[in-house]
Amino acid sequence: PGIGAEERGQAEAIARNIETMFELRVPIVVVIIGEGASGGALGIGIGDRILMMEHAWYSVISPEGCAAILWRDAAKAPEAAEALKVTSDDLLRLDIIDEIITEPVGGAHADPEEAARLVKKAIVRTLAELKEIPVEELLEKRLLKYRRIGQFKEA
Repeated sequence: PGIGAEERGQAEAIARNIETMFELRVPIVVVIIGEGASGGALGIGIGDRILMMEHAWYSVISPEGCAAILWRDAAKAPEAAEALKVTSDDLLRLDIIDEIITEPVGGAHADPEEAARLVKKAIVRTLAELKEIPVEELLEKRLLKYRRIGQFKEA
C-alpha cells in the first residue's frame, strides 16, 4: 500500500470488488486460510458465511504495520495483534466470522491433505445451508452482516 498503489487505482479496484460481491446472486462462502490483511482483507470480507482456519489471522492491517505506525517499532507486533483482535477466536467472539475450522494437530501445514479435507467439508456443509435461503433474503442478510462489522456496545 502507498502512493504507487493509489496511482494504479488499488482503492477503486477494492471498492468495485466489494460492490460486485454485494450484487452476486449466488451464495458466497469466504474461507480465510492464512494471513489476511489490508485491502485484500477488505476485498474478501463480503460473504454470506465467513469461515476461518483455527490458526489464521485476519485484519485491516498487519500487526507489524500497525506497530510501526503506532509505536514506530515493528517489534511490538504481538502487542498490536492483541489490540487488533486478529485471531479466529477473537473474530468469532466479535461476530465477524461465523465458524472456525479446526486444523490438524500441529497446524494445517503439518497435514495439508487433512486440512484441505476439513475445509472442503465445511464449505460443502455451508453451501448446502445457504442454498435453502431465498436469493433476496441472502442478499439482504449479506449487506446487514457487512454493515454490522465494527459496531460495538459499551458495557
